[in-house]
Amino acid sequence: MTTPAADLAERIATAVLACPHVTSLTAGPHARVVTYRAGRPFTGVAIRDDDIEVGVVARGGRPFPDTAEDVRRLVRPLAGDRPVDVLIGDVDWRTS
Repeated sequence: MTTPAADLAERIATAVLACPHVTSLTAGPHARVVTYRAGRPFTGVAIRDDDIEVGVVARGGRPFPDTAEDVRRLVRPLAGDRPVDVLIGDVDWRTS
């Protein structure tokens, strides 16, 4: 059984992974960017009452603030009135 928060986390993850400047999601330091659900936590998206946090591995070669804003733009329609925080937890410098 999934929860509304877990369903939202999965929808947000799908949107974020469509961003060409993001290679994957990450829970970040200390594995804090997660949404709890039955079984294993959903890694890379934290749905909270007051905000949403997304942890990403960014593709190298682009300014991090630009990548973070792209992620926010994709998540805002799903976030309702909650602010969206973006953690760039790592960089992928591979070109392919």
